[in-house]
Amino acid sequence: MAVPPSPADNPSRTKVMVIGAVAALVLAISLFGGNDTASDTASSDAPRPSRPAHTAAAAPPAAQPAGKHLPRSRPVRLLIPKISVDAPFTELAIGRTGQLQPPPADDTNLVGWHAEGASPGEAGTSIIAGHVDTATSAAVFADLGELEKGDVFRVRRADGRTASFVVDSVETFDKENFPSRRVYADTAQAQVRLITCAGDYDRTVRDYTDNLVVFAHLA
Repeated sequence: MAVPPSPADNPSRTKVMVIGAVAALVLAISLFGGNDTASDTASSDAPRPSRPAHTAAAAPPAAQPAGKHLPRSRPVRLLIPKISVDAPFTELAIGRTGQLQPPPADDTNLVGWHAEGASPGEAGTSIIAGHVDTATSAAVFADLGELEKGDVFRVRRADGRTASFVVDSVETFDKENFPSRRVYADTAQAQVRLITCAGDYDRTVRDYTDNLVVFAHLA
């Protein structure tokens, strides 16, 4: 199945967006399939985030007010009281093969963020990812599906500020029909997506069938 193209506002942004999309090919495949800790292969069916949200080309159009947002700052810790998450961040860098590398599978209490995109609290769509499990135990996002609309979580940032986010929806998508544009498209507002694996574990392909996505906005 062909991957839906990343959203583009105008032709001048196409090159930057393509780079960002190619760099993050494994977000839905290698990153969250914790049972296969050795997996680091790209897939043409993986959803693709849009280009980095903090570049000059990503400035929201004047007709779309950004609303409340914070300046760019590296996230330090993710706090989700409802599901007892208190986890440090690691940057998800681009590997030698051009893939976005997953958080280390040997640390079950660790989340990663797409460091070339928006930081949590900054105007744009910030991507925060974590394993649902590993080969040996449950991981940081094992209970992510328990979140509901209206729940609050926080991100402590390197600038000393704490950004609070309110959950808008919690949805599960089949990986073969993942709504890339809806999940990854850049926004004028400060939004966050929490993403992990869900559904059944397919031992044939060593991957989960679905992705769980929490949509949230800066409070």
